[in-house]
This record gives sequence, structure tokens and C-alpha cells, in this order.
Amino acid sequence: MKQSLWKYLKNSHKPIVLYGMGDGADKIIKVLESCGIEYRGVFATDGFVRDKYFHGLKLSSYAALKEKFGDMTVLLCFGSARPEVLENIKRISAEQELYAPDVPVCGGGLFTEEYYAEHEKDFEYVFSRLADKKSKETLECMINYKLSGKPEYLYRCEASPLEPLGFLGHSKKENYFDLGAYNGDTLTEFADRFPDYMSITAVEPDAKNFKKLCAAAEKLRNIRTVNACVSDTDGTAAFSMRGGRNSRAGGTDTIPSVTVDSLAENTDVSFIKMDIEGAEYAAISGAENTIRIKMPKMQIACYHRTGDLTDIPMAVDRINPDYKIYLRHFPCLPAWDTNYYFIP
Repeated sequence: MKQSLWKYLKNSHKPIVLYGMGDGADKIIKVLESCGIEYRGVFATDGFVRDKYFHGLKLSSYAALKEKFGDMTVLLCFGSARPEVLENIKRISAEQELYAPDVPVCGGGLFTEEYYAEHEKDFEYVFSRLADKKSKETLECMINYKLSGKPEYLYRCEASPLEPLGFLGHSKKENYFDLGAYNGDTLTEFADRFPDYMSITAVEPDAKNFKKLCAAAEKLRNIRTVNACVSDTDGTAAFSMRGGRNSRAGGTDTIPSVTVDSLAENTDVSFIKMDIEGAEYAAISGAENTIRIKMPKMQIACYHRTGDLTDIPMAVDRINPDYKIYLRHFPCLPAWDTNYYFIP
């Protein structure tokens, strides 16, 4: 078994610097400090460097830290799928030792050797349930990436976002549930790709995002928009309104909560896309009747919590073991934009 990134960094003698600021950097710094690992600089992409400080260190440029330290270890502290950003990361990694540490988007716990050993049987079971070679290779790469933080493992298993269309097999009678519809970008993409759909149900909890979603929905037909979070119960839930992709369950706001089963009560749902910032496992519990009886195709994000790679497929499997399961990762650092696909 590979040594975890954190143990490796603990024994490294190179100066460690952080690339990026914000929530991701805060989480990585918290882990570094808990492990007693020193970091000696912070830099941002050229054009974003300002006369400011972050955690007591003056924000610098990559060139300035390269001149200061020479050979150093760079920790990527933000996420991106933008091609130009990924190319810049590759350029830096060609010159320096660069890692993209795996820290959960929400929830606790790190993916370490100890975590993997504790859940090895679960990973073996999920591996045995995957439907094709690409899915199995992706799971192996994900495990190796999460332990090591090496971007090479993610590059190795990248897939085109169009690839799932080969096994999703959309029809003209699609009743589509977009759970975590954000500003309407994914439902607009769905409608453009499958203009003969039957209906769309779009659910988004964040108020600012929902307003944008409703504006996008005005251009579509047969669409129902719901301002709520998807959960395992119908009622209300605590929520954190952040006006962007980082809004998630938990926090000081109170909003309606809804289950997939109640949403699907009078709809013959055929395809569910679920990307709900760490609430996927709870939402599966609230979709038990739908999954067991209606058995829709499902695309479920599996990158928010440390346990997602095993918890999500095993939860669906317990409800309905007749699905074929696929796993795909699309170009992005760190391991975001990774989904399970459940095909009847």
C-alpha cells in the first residue's frame, strides 16, 4: 500500500509552498498543522497576486518563490476544470514536485492508509460490481490518487464528458430530475442535447442560485422548479447559503427539504442527476421507493465526502442490486467531477 501524502510530507526536507487561497487552502493548512508540517510560502496565479497576507504569509508569485527556494514542494489548494488552469498546473509540475491533496469538500476524515485498510472489503466489493474495465481502472486510480495526492493518477483515468452518453441511452420520453440544478447550466445542456424530453424537475436550495435557475427555466418547456434541499426526509433542514456552488447542508439557514420519493410520486422519472454537495447519501435513503420500483438511470456525484466511493454504490446496491454501475472522472483537479452511473 502506498504511503499517504501527509506522512510523506512529514518526512520531506523540501520547502513546502501552497498554490492558491480560500476554503481549500484553509482545509489543507488545518491538516498540515495537525500533522506538524511546516509550509513556507503561498502563491497565486500571475495577475491575482496582490499586496496581501494569507495565514501570516505574504502572497507571492510562483516565480518569486522559485527564485527564493529553487527546488520545492507545491500543494495545490483549489479546484479547477478550466483547460488553461490545468495546463498551468502541469507546467509547474514539470518544474517542481506538485501534489493536489485530497481533503473532503464536506464532512471529516482523511483518505489515509488506515482508512483504506479499514474499508478494504468495501472497495473490493464495489470493484467487483463495476460494469466495465474503464470503471475498474478509474476506481484504482482514485484510490491511488487519494492516498498519494499525485495528479498523474487523475490524468490516467480522465474521460470525456460525452462518454457516459454511450451507456446512458437517453430516449425521447425522458423525465429528468436535476438535483442540485445550480443556475440551470446542466438542465439547459440536457434540454439542448435531448430536445424531445417529456419533463424536467429542477431542484436547487440556494436562493441566489434558484433565482438564476428560474430565469434559465423560462426558456424551457414542461419544467418544474423546486427551491429546497434534497434529503432523506420531507420537512425542513439547516442549510448554508453561499450564493454559489459551495452552498451545502448544515449552517444557520432553514429551508424546506424534500425526498426524491415525494418528488417522483406523480412522475415516471427516468433519469436522475444528483450533485448536491455531500447530501447524496441521505438523498439515496429518501429515494428508496423510486430506486426499487421505478429504477431510473442515475448519475450521482461521488467526490464530496471521504466515504463516497464506497458508501454511494453500496447504498444503491442495498436498495436495488440489479443496476449496472459505471464510474467516470472528467478533467479536473483535485478529484472533483467524478460520478457513478447506475444503469438499469
